[in-house]
Amino acid sequence: MEVVSEHRSFGGVQGIYRHESQCTGTPMQFSVYLPPAASDSQCSVLWFLSGLTCTEENFTVKAGAQQFASRQNLIVVAPDTSPRGAGISGEDDTYDFGTGAGFYVDATESPWSRNYQMYTYITRELQDLVISNFPANPSRQGITGHSMGGHGALTIGLKNPNLFHSISAFAPICAPTQCPWGQKALSGYLGQNQTLWSDYDATELVKRGFRSQTILVDQGEADGFLEEQLKPEVLSAACEAAGQSLQLRMQPGYDHSYYFISSFIEDHIEFHATKLNG
Repeated sequence: MEVVSEHRSFGGVQGIYRHESQCTGTPMQFSVYLPPAASDSQCSVLWFLSGLTCTEENFTVKAGAQQFASRQNLIVVAPDTSPRGAGISGEDDTYDFGTGAGFYVDATESPWSRNYQMYTYITRELQDLVISNFPANPSRQGITGHSMGGHGALTIGLKNPNLFHSISAFAPICAPTQCPWGQKALSGYLGQNQTLWSDYDATELVKRGFRSQTILVDQGEADGFLEEQLKPEVLSAACEAAGQSLQLRMQPGYDHSYYFISSFIEDHIEFHATKLNG
């Protein structure tokens, strides 16, 4: 693991790191914020998964999470959103498929299956790297994310309740099997077998019995992607029918941007800290 940069922030350290990934077959960068408490003890960990076109840097620079993570003694990990420079024809052609758009799935379709293994990257490889190199408590982890990363947080959290003990999301893609972004990505990475698609759809997972404690979702009412792509009402209906606790907060006037995320990141960090730190 290589240190790309490290900076003091709110008494802790904000770092960017690079490693050679076995899952993706490419170099991968990720961000880690260590609060002051991490200097002499293990801390709980909050994972943030970013959205389409983002790298590990967007959340790290724009969300303002460090000050709140410092107060709550949380390590914050922000991975990249896809392999980069895999050399696959067409990987840079569009913003919503390929580079910057890994959708947190393990691709099964050629040529994507060789590199686009983001589900395993998040749940295994980067897990092991973070736990081995930082004072992170592996039994106290939560997960959150934005848009495509909100989809990732919901699906990964629901499928791994023993790993992630708290789940939240900002403007997540709640039913990717029912929206253009999701249909494009899932068909491209997984082929036409829609049974495989449902493994990466939070709404379908809830219907199938996957559970977590209360899930927190914030969604801006002025989000331009709300009706066509995000569909929180579909997830809400599934949760209500299945008895899955969901705290869906519709926020008047807020859009899809990091202005929205930075406005409510304190709430989400407190939500996870309460569950992870007791």
